[in-house]
Amino acid sequence: MAQADSLTAQAPCRVDLAGGTVDIWPLYLFHPGAVTVNFAVSVLTRCTIRPLAGKGIHVRSIDTGAEDRFADCAELGAAKKYHHALAVYLIRFFCPEGGFELETHSESPAGAGISGSSALMIATTAALARWTGRKLEFEEIRVLAQNVEAQLIRVPTGCQDYYPALYGGVNAIHLDPDGIHRAAVPVEAEEIDARFLLVYTGAPRQSGINNWEVFKAHINGDRGVFRNFEEIVRVARAMHDALAAARWDEVARLLRAEWKLRKTNAPGITTPLIDKLVAVAGKNGGLAAKVCGAGGGGCVVFMVEPEAKQRVAEALRASGGQVLAFQVARQGLRLT
Repeated sequence: MAQADSLTAQAPCRVDLAGGTVDIWPLYLFHPGAVTVNFAVSVLTRCTIRPLAGKGIHVRSIDTGAEDRFADCAELGAAKKYHHALAVYLIRFFCPEGGFELETHSESPAGAGISGSSALMIATTAALARWTGRKLEFEEIRVLAQNVEAQLIRVPTGCQDYYPALYGGVNAIHLDPDGIHRAAVPVEAEEIDARFLLVYTGAPRQSGINNWEVFKAHINGDRGVFRNFEEIVRVARAMHDALAAARWDEVARLLRAEWKLRKTNAPGITTPLIDKLVAVAGKNGGLAAKVCGAGGGGCVVFMVEPEAKQRVAEALRASGGQVLAFQVARQGLRLT
């Protein structure tokens, strides 16, 4: 790319419906047929790169206020202290020539559990690859973004979060011994739009901590956790089939089953506010709910009958939930 131009990469966040945490290597290898089902949402992340005269590097996050300046790529690479770690880690890998400003922005609330950080990793990786003239396929972008995020949070990361950011739509992530295979689920996006609500609890969570505790228990041979994962995989496969066939009563039943199983994996996955919101939704026409991501706060996804959506949303707002407007993101990664 000619560096006289600026560029912007944009990638959507996601809501996971079933099969989360199983997507962390090597857990899925112990559960044949593992799949994770999710959909991209129009809560977007962006990375913009602009040229600067000289060799200076300026990175900043609009939503968090994090900001750093470096004399050049060598100084950035040697830095021990910085504020915008995501940008610094990825710039270290690509080490662009010349000066530039890298600006990020995420529409996701902090710690929402809808993979805002992973989507931003995809957007920033793609932007830096284009800026430096590296031609990366989607799977290469995914691998790089996932590995650098693991360096950042210092625990194993799952793969499912990166595919909605790359492709958009409704996804089945098949986790097989020969690799990871993403397939679109043939369901009308408008049906998802009409039947789901996304609510932020106002309490950020750290997915790495909850997932790490579950991961360790599984690897250490906890039979209860293993059995739960077997059931989670079974539910996720059934969720894939039910979504593809638009069997909405079955989707609701499976979403309730997934949440029940997930709560038994580790303490702290639910909170008093989450329990309250789930109960309130149920009294006002909600069909099912589960936390997004690893739990402990963040967002909760609610499934409702279309005609009850507004009533449930108002009840959730009145009970302390922040209803986030969204649609299924029809597109994934975009560079302009």
